[in-house]
Amino acid sequence: MLFDRLKRYRIVLASKSPRRQYLLKELGIEFKLQTKDTEEDFPDTLKAQEIPLYLCEKKAKAFESELKDQDLLITADTIVWVENQVLNKPRNYDDALRMLKLLSGKKHEVYTAVCLKSKLKTKSFFAVTNVYFKNLSDEEIDYYINNYNPYDKAGGYGAQEFIGYIAIEKIEGSYFNVMGLPIKELYEELLKF
Repeated sequence: MLFDRLKRYRIVLASKSPRRQYLLKELGIEFKLQTKDTEEDFPDTLKAQEIPLYLCEKKAKAFESELKDQDLLITADTIVWVENQVLNKPRNYDDALRMLKLLSGKKHEVYTAVCLKSKLKTKSFFAVTNVYFKNLSDEEIDYYINNYNPYDKAGGYGAQEFIGYIAIEKIEGSYFNVMGLPIKELYEELLKF
């Protein structure tokens, strides 16, 4: 059983994301929350899944000197990839508006990468989900930006909020990946770790 295997570890989730915290809790895993501010910059030569893989490993390295023998650290990063460009978290209203207009009526990919790190080993993996948006009106976009919080979400939207409810026509892959944590893949990797 998963939980017996994990008893030898103290699980540490290094994420400020309330969605990641919620999903890990709902999986039934006890964990300690520990966060650090890490610059989310990356080489501009990276594309698609390379970006969140780089960033989740960068976040894990920030904890390297603090890991204890029994610690199992989990870090993650999510990006939206559309028209060969990355959409991270919007900086302001205009940036969120630009992102949502770009996503309107198109298919995009959501990549989430996860890094599992103990003192002895590191394992990184990613999941990708194709998301299809309907055409959004300016009023719908404006309503979402003004009434929700697009600023802490890759691509400026949450699948579990208004814009996700009305915009997503189809998803190919994991819904939870779009929320920020590919929970099925994480479960499988924890079983093997």
